[in-house]
Amino acid sequence: MKTIRVTGKGQIKVHPDVTRLTLTLEGLEREYGKAVKRSSEDTEALKALLEPFGFERKDTKTLSFSVDPEYESYQEKQVWKQRLTGYRFRHVLKLEFDSDNEKLGKILYALANAKAVAPEFRISYTVKDPEASKNALLAAAVKDSAAKAKVLAKAAGAKLGELQSIDYSWGEIDFEVRPMNRMESKMMVAGAAADYGSYDMDIEPDDIEVTDTVTLVWEIV
Repeated sequence: MKTIRVTGKGQIKVHPDVTRLTLTLEGLEREYGKAVKRSSEDTEALKALLEPFGFERKDTKTLSFSVDPEYESYQEKQVWKQRLTGYRFRHVLKLEFDSDNEKLGKILYALANAKAVAPEFRISYTVKDPEASKNALLAAAVKDSAAKAKVLAKAAGAKLGELQSIDYSWGEIDFEVRPMNRMESKMMVAGAAADYGSYDMDIEPDDIEVTDTVTLVWEIV
């Protein structure tokens, strides 16, 4: 049996409908236990800050957490040495909600003016139903493979027969667009105009463009 192996490429554009805040809490303490305690206190303060906007504490999810020793170099009798200065904690969390610039402005205002906690943050956008987008992308790739296979078979004076196999890598697809770099919440105080407990956020994220490939083997007769 003669076959033809063709790789199809799918490409779609998806408009993001979910806002993602990536929040980073970081600090340095002299003792390990104090670093862990402060991280816990800052996390609770952050979650409490977000509750008035309709979020439950479980909505703020941990992406990574670490407590690492930090050292400084010093010179003693013309020999460079290192000594422990403390322990740095770093807690990265994410919060997602249906895109709403008014709600986003209120959240950022609250973060910027909070007394108990001052996280760094990054604003990005994603899609509520990534699986539906992945399925549409795969369908486009299969359709592209079939179209190419027909052209190649016809050019070779043959006809396209039955599909024999499908080879797909199942790689991770990133449905996220990042219009803003990381910022400190306190920078918002001087950097944006506030009105009645909110910042006027006029952000319209661009469409997310993703591509993927799938390889199909067709019979040719």
